[in-house]
Amino acid sequence: MTASLPDLAPSPGQLFHVDYVPEQARQRIRIEEVKERLTPHSVSAPGNVALDLAHVAKVSSRIPGQVDKVMVQLGDRVTKDQPLAAVESMRLDELVQEYLVAKSKLDVASSNFKRTKQLLAENIISQRRFLEDRGQQIETQAVYQHVREKLLNMGLSQQELQQLEHGSHLEGHKYLLRAPLSGTVVSQQIVLGQGVAAGDEFFEIVDTSRVWVFANLPIEQARRFQEGDEGQVLPRGGEPITARLTYIAPVADATTRTIRVRFDVENPKGRLKPNEYVEVRLIDQQHPALSIPLSALTMLDGVRGVFVQRDNGYDFVFVETGREGGGLVEITRGLKLGEHVVTEGVFDLKNAIMKTSIQGE
Repeated sequence: MTASLPDLAPSPGQLFHVDYVPEQARQRIRIEEVKERLTPHSVSAPGNVALDLAHVAKVSSRIPGQVDKVMVQLGDRVTKDQPLAAVESMRLDELVQEYLVAKSKLDVASSNFKRTKQLLAENIISQRRFLEDRGQQIETQAVYQHVREKLLNMGLSQQELQQLEHGSHLEGHKYLLRAPLSGTVVSQQIVLGQGVAAGDEFFEIVDTSRVWVFANLPIEQARRFQEGDEGQVLPRGGEPITARLTYIAPVADATTRTIRVRFDVENPKGRLKPNEYVEVRLIDQQHPALSIPLSALTMLDGVRGVFVQRDNGYDFVFVETGREGGGLVEITRGLKLGEHVVTEGVFDLKNAIMKTSIQGE
């Protein structure tokens, strides 16, 4: 056994030798071969949670009018198409009247054109009359469609338009603002009796069941990954959440020289809150290297090394290591491919060295 260790960092090689291990301790020893393999390397960076913009909606007025009824308030959970507020509007009433007149004219023009086609087939009317009635039908169809599109763009449904055509009218010139998606009302800028103009924003609705998480990686680290790679989001005080890397910025930040990346995270229980800080982690497995289980490493007299199995016992040798991850560590110096290192029972071998040292004093 080597009596002492040098003060300077030692060169790789045998520092201690253990030739006797008690039978009980020997049964606890496990050996693993030094191999070249993909050593998972963890890349971590601070991140922040943001709303998924596909799950955000701002509800605004499309016509001028006055708020007649507010049906939800800040913090309420709403479902898609749920009524949020009713607006009383003379402009809506005017459009409804235009729509009904256009529909009536279209019905008349369509009936005339149908009859004209029959008469033309029987050679009772001229081709000119046929073309005139056809033109009239096309013109009234265009006017009807134009007014119809206006009402649909204001939020009226197909069913409501059908009701209008069958004699039902919107009571008091009101139309309903509806939720464009399911979510939570996080902003409310509307009160009863308020006058509004087209474009005024009333509500903001967000759905946080799916969120974005952004982080910035150094350029050399970002190059190791690609969209679709799997990572983890680690909330403070929470369990890791598996997420997929969905965006890697094609341009580096001009100030920090980092690459912005984004994860799409399923968040059905609302564990992640938009604007909170988190940690993101990616595992790089792209570089095979000489590696051993991390459990094989130990410290002896201030020197980091491993126990290597020999024909006549175990040598404790100094090693230099590289990246760690996934329970593995890269070996850059001190071991050779195919050697066998102790992964379990390390403590027993250290005890054997300490006993031998004490007995030798």
